[in-house]
Parts: sequence; C-alpha cells; structure tokens
Amino acid sequence: MMSKTLSTSKNLQILYEDNHLIAVNKRPGDIVQGDKTGDLPLSEIVKAYIKEKYNKPGNVYLGVAHRLDRPTSGIVVFAKTSKALSRLNKLFAEKEAKKTYWAVVKNCPPKNHDCLTHWLLRNTKQNKSYAHNTEVNTSKKAVLEYRMLKKLDHYYLLEIDLKTGRHHQIRAQLTAIGCPIKGDLKYGFDRSNKDGSIHLHARKLSFIHPVQKETLEIIAPVPNDPIWNAC
Repeated sequence: MMSKTLSTSKNLQILYEDNHLIAVNKRPGDIVQGDKTGDLPLSEIVKAYIKEKYNKPGNVYLGVAHRLDRPTSGIVVFAKTSKALSRLNKLFAEKEAKKTYWAVVKNCPPKNHDCLTHWLLRNTKQNKSYAHNTEVNTSKKAVLEYRMLKKLDHYYLLEIDLKTGRHHQIRAQLTAIGCPIKGDLKYGFDRSNKDGSIHLHARKLSFIHPVQKETLEIIAPVPNDPIWNAC
C-alpha cells in the first residue's frame, strides 16, 4: 500500500511556474494521470491549485507531457497551454530534455561509472520490464549512464542520466547489474519501504523552454526521510 500522505493543492511543492509551464516535486505515491485505481491524480491537484491561485472560472487546461512511476518521486512538468504541450511533447519525443535521477541501491555497482545498454522486454500483465543483454523479439534498446555519488552506511547513491525513456528502465537495468533500488520489491529488493515508495528520485531536468527558448534547469529536493537525508 502506498502512503496516504499524498499531495493536495495546499501542500504542492512548486519547483517552477510561468504562463506556459508548471513543474512540481511529485511525492512517492502520487499518480501523475488518472488510472484504474480511481485515485486523485497529480494533474487534477495541480489544476485545483491553478484554479484557486488565479481565481480561474470554468475548467483549467493542463497538459501531461511525461510521467513518473507511482512509487517514484521528483520532477514532473505540466503544460498550461496547448501550444506549450505540443512543443513539450516534441521535445521529450526527440530526447532533447536531459533527465537526471538519483537512486539508492543495495549493492555496490561493478564500476563507479558506466554506460549500460540492455534490450528491455515489457510484460504488460505483470507491469514489468525484463532487461536482456542481447536483442530479443519485440524488445527495445535501453541506454543509461550512471556514476556513484556516495557510499552510505548500508547503501550506495547513484546518479543516472537517461539516454532513452523505456518502461521501468532504470529499475530494470540496475537490477540487471545486481543493484536493485531500495524498496523496489518488484525488481528484486528484499523488502518494501513502509510507505510503499522506492528510493528513485527524478532529481534534475534540463531543456530549452518551449516558448521562451532559453535553457531551463529544474532541480527537485529529495523526500524527507533518513536515507535521502543522508544523501
């Protein structure tokens, strides 16, 4: 079960906002967009925030350009106009946004710094991706670069630069090298976190603003817990 202390329009952590975009720091447990659970999604919470802050009548427009897994925390950017959304979609589709994650893992990785290439095969029934060292039928190439930032008492903090954006890519690729993420039962960690989160955080996002055409770099503080605080 995920933690019930999820976001509301009152406690949203806004990382960046202008007339075109709004970036928030997603809490573990929030869903970005509505799904079969029926839980209130982050997109609706952000709409409520905009409606209240600007006293907007009628419906508020908000476009979802990308997502994070439910147990993951960190940066999510929404578009406040349809023009900004179409440009954001293009930017993400063409890999023009640099995404940097932090992950706390159980085991020391084989190298302090490495580029990993796998072929991921997604099992939709299990909602899980499996990493293969060679290409298999219907698999998709997945590439990431990691570096070790810090050795903690019992864990290791890795910084990850995503080169491709595949389903559960970081979770599957780190497990493939024997480094499951803390709390990630689905991908081989031995116990869950009490709040159902995993220690994977979308730390930084850099891209050219879709309207202003200037470089925008957004950084998200990590969640407040003893492990993240040690990082």
